[in-house]
Amino acid sequence: MNDTATAAGLDPATLDDVLRVAGSPGFDRWKDQVHRTGGCSDPIHLIGWTLAKDKTTGETLRRYSTDTEPDGRLRVACGNRRASRCPTCAYTYAGDTYHLIRAGLAGDETKDIPATVRDHPRVFATLTAPSFGPVHNRPDRGVCRCGTRHPEDDPALGTALDPNTYDYAGTVLFNNHAGQLWQRFTTRLRREIAARAGLSQRELKDVLRVSYGKVAEFQKRGAIHFHAVIRLDGPDGPDTAPPSWATVQLLDDSIRAAVAHSYTSITVPAAGDQPRRPFRWGTQLDIRPVKAFRDGSDITEQAVASYVAKYATKAAESTGSLDRRIGNREVLDLLDVPDHPRRLIEACLDLAPLYPDRKLGAWAHMLGFRGHFSTKSRRYSTTLGALRQIRADYRAAQEHDELGDPDTVLVLASWEYAGHGHTPGESALAATIARDIQLNRETAREALQDQLALEGAAA
Repeated sequence: MNDTATAAGLDPATLDDVLRVAGSPGFDRWKDQVHRTGGCSDPIHLIGWTLAKDKTTGETLRRYSTDTEPDGRLRVACGNRRASRCPTCAYTYAGDTYHLIRAGLAGDETKDIPATVRDHPRVFATLTAPSFGPVHNRPDRGVCRCGTRHPEDDPALGTALDPNTYDYAGTVLFNNHAGQLWQRFTTRLRREIAARAGLSQRELKDVLRVSYGKVAEFQKRGAIHFHAVIRLDGPDGPDTAPPSWATVQLLDDSIRAAVAHSYTSITVPAAGDQPRRPFRWGTQLDIRPVKAFRDGSDITEQAVASYVAKYATKAAESTGSLDRRIGNREVLDLLDVPDHPRRLIEACLDLAPLYPDRKLGAWAHMLGFRGHFSTKSRRYSTTLGALRQIRADYRAAQEHDELGDPDTVLVLASWEYAGHGHTPGESALAATIARDIQLNRETAREALQDQLALEGAAA
């Protein structure tokens, strides 16, 4: 048994559980449930029933109960956006984010975004954090200040050259206030645009709207920065064209001025042994025009949407931190958290009593950041909720096809939460199902790319 388990890459106990699950009478139905979740790593278990009746005759059209399911439970996807927690659900979240961002760049009639939005000025901007002390890095020329040329996967990258002088407290306080800093930036941006157009802010609202979609990313040093698609629209959003004077160059100049303005700053008051700290964006500001799909440039609609979607499923765990809340400091020892993120987490815990309204203890695993990772302005594009509703409506339409006219059908239901997750054997089998689904997706994607290439060559 031990040799077999080793060959399968499983410990003996897990292999025993795999054999138990695979040999159970309800295995085929369990496999079908897991396949419907996409191979979810931590499915939600529900118990309950549904009953569909004809409103006129009272005839029972369909009856379902989890009593007949394996273990008497129905498994549904957890919906977690973090790839570290559930790659399957994160894949769905990334796909939704991709479509949300790309619709705001290229238009999508199914999402009520006209294709003419492609003609609006739009840029892809990256706003970074200031320096909190020198860290190990890979400069384009020369070597790191430590005298070493670090490989790309060197765990030392992003860590402090001198941990004793690095401002860990400043880092987590900046992360904690980054959302407010972004809000101040967007307010100042509108003022800068109005000033360049010779308009008051009230007059600007009548002719132009600033729309954006952004995502947060942790740099290796543990400081947050934002990637944002920023677009200029007419007064009614993407349905209307902006004025002729609203150009990409004007948008670029306005962003730079807004970032540099004294208004775009946050001051954290002194508390305990912590000094008063003014925060503003870092000097590294990258702004690039977004070009049309397949025009030969790097910053295309497709590339930008893919980039934003990629980071929408990541969080502080990419720095070596944890992907869930921390109950106590002992967890850091048990999970062997690396020194740099550990110091950042400890800074959150130390600062929590000094700034109780900032909830630094609750967000220590996020190195102080407490905002949403993916956000957008009201009129940038569709919403994640709307995209989820499209899937729900599709499933409901399938159900209506089976039951007939929904206006004549009464559906009763009762559901209760009954736990979550897999046993070790179930987890191994679910991972295999998830890999098969992903392989099928990749095969279909490659086939589509080949087809598009052939069509392009023929044209």
